[in-house]
Amino acid sequence: MKDKYYTFFIASSASGGMRRLRVPFYVLHALAILAAVGGVTVLAATGSYSRMLWKASSYNSLRREQDALKQQYKVLQVEVKDTNQRLDSLQSLASEVAMAYGITRFRQTPFAFSDDGAQTDVEYQDSVDEFSYLQRNVTAVAMSNGGARLLPQSQLSSLGIVPTLWPVVGEITGHFGERLDPFSGEGAFHAGMDIASHYGDGVRATADGVVAVVEQRAGYGRLIVIDHGFGVTTWYGHLSGFQTHAGTRVKRGDIIGFEGDSGRSTGPHLHYEVRIYNTPVNPWRYLSTAATATASAD
Repeated sequence: MKDKYYTFFIASSASGGMRRLRVPFYVLHALAILAAVGGVTVLAATGSYSRMLWKASSYNSLRREQDALKQQYKVLQVEVKDTNQRLDSLQSLASEVAMAYGITRFRQTPFAFSDDGAQTDVEYQDSVDEFSYLQRNVTAVAMSNGGARLLPQSQLSSLGIVPTLWPVVGEITGHFGERLDPFSGEGAFHAGMDIASHYGDGVRATADGVVAVVEQRAGYGRLIVIDHGFGVTTWYGHLSGFQTHAGTRVKRGDIIGFEGDSGRSTGPHLHYEVRIYNTPVNPWRYLSTAATATASAD
């Protein structure tokens, strides 16, 4: 079969000559197909590039929103932390006021068992313990229509259950309340007092009571907790060693442990807390009273 051709005449305006160009039929068809394929490719590339630009714009928008949310989260964290610190301060103040004017009714200490199956036995034992305590310290309690009620601190001090003795004699290196955390450098609530003397110095019970906890605890290191009754407990942290065990009845001034730097500590000192129904209160209130009384006696 004879090949088909397309003939193109090309005229020159300069020389006036004319040329004839014969192009096979299949060549034009191939060029048309290539042009179509090229057009589709260009359109696809343009669409892909447009989608990429849209995704990049969306990604940048999401990144900005994420950064804004992170900033809002940090602000909320600071606000929550500040609110919790204020709440702790208010709880501490409320507990101190309650201690000053008398604490109504007995409650479980924070170290009682909370297992529902043994709740009846625990309540029974609490009642027996309360009755025994009232028997031994009948002069410390006044009966009113509302039930058992603590007498004022001045009358309780003579019975040895108010923590007015200094646990160790030394320099106060950390006060109760708001302060900068020595590890993070951020604001933090300090639930007790730090008293530093010498590593290994004897730590004394600040009032009569029963040793409730002798253990290693995160942050506190070696920790002793004494339950003085009426919801009052004292905490002794960062100890280097123990001189007592749980369940022991101790007297005011008994050595229960030794000063150290265990736990989250920057150096040898005693972390000392006074808690009322597990709410930290300022120990200085009792220690300053004891110091004033000693100075007056001298």
